[in-house]
Amino acid sequence: MSATGREAPGFAKRVLVTGGAGFIASHMIVSLVEDYPNYMIINLDKLDYCASLKNLETISDKQNYKFIQGDICDSHFVKLLFEAEKIDIVLHFAAQTHVDLSFVRAFEFTYVNVYGTHVLVSAAYEAQVEKFIYVSTDEVYGGSLDQEFDESSPKQPTNPYASSKAAAECFVQSYWERYKVIPKFISLLQHNRKCCIHGSGLQTRNFLYAADVVEAFLTVLKKGKPGEIYNIGTNFEMSVVQLAKELIQLIKETNSESEMENWVDYVNDRPTNDMRYPMKSEKIHDLGWKPKVPWNEGIRKTIEWYRENFHNWKNAEKALEPFPI
Repeated sequence: MSATGREAPGFAKRVLVTGGAGFIASHMIVSLVEDYPNYMIINLDKLDYCASLKNLETISDKQNYKFIQGDICDSHFVKLLFEAEKIDIVLHFAAQTHVDLSFVRAFEFTYVNVYGTHVLVSAAYEAQVEKFIYVSTDEVYGGSLDQEFDESSPKQPTNPYASSKAAAECFVQSYWERYKVIPKFISLLQHNRKCCIHGSGLQTRNFLYAADVVEAFLTVLKKGKPGEIYNIGTNFEMSVVQLAKELIQLIKETNSESEMENWVDYVNDRPTNDMRYPMKSEKIHDLGWKPKVPWNEGIRKTIEWYRENFHNWKNAEKALEPFPI
């Protein structure tokens, strides 16, 4: 365990963010540190793949921010962390991610995402924290071509990653009763590599801009009711192949269909690849949150962000390699 940061006494709340060096979680931390100067924000991250502290450099010297390197699967460490830091609120982002990778590292995904979450929620329960917010995935509901999922829909995961996240949800809920295709394509195109598409590419996905996701978590943090599940989603969806074409247009500056096809490489599909993940999000809309950033604005900002930040990520070049299946 190692820690960095300066700390002043007298904070109103002490917030633990796990996996805080990841993409969305790092944006969440920056927002919390800047908007809640009376809160101490503690970033816990193992600094595995997909983690980088570069995104947090703007707030690294703030007195209400602290980084601690550690593993959520280490029960002794986690217990001591809650005791030492007097945690009031937990936002649990830490997880093994990437669906493709989960097929070949299923046991690792189960260990980190399920066991690690169980360790964390158990320690939080013992410490009697006020709130524990678990960040899951739409994939726990499985795919659907015509049905929209709400928070009461049954979990029907179809890959090891989604299964591990669904199982972790059950552990978090039990304590209450007693919780990337865009960067891949951008990275490939910016390095003159083809977009690798599984199967037909007709699978559709819903996309939210990072700032909107952060606002959603802040809304749940401030207004969410304990024990409740909130879907964070949008009605905007796009096929994977259409996404590739739009990114090719923006990054390679071409509208030629023949030229765009030169930047696409179709490969064998995954063992299971859900066609859609439609979700109803009216429940969080009732709390006052809705997406604000339109697709065209968000995708241009995202492309620019990755152009400036790609090499900040540990093992960044590995993002250019297709995952084995």
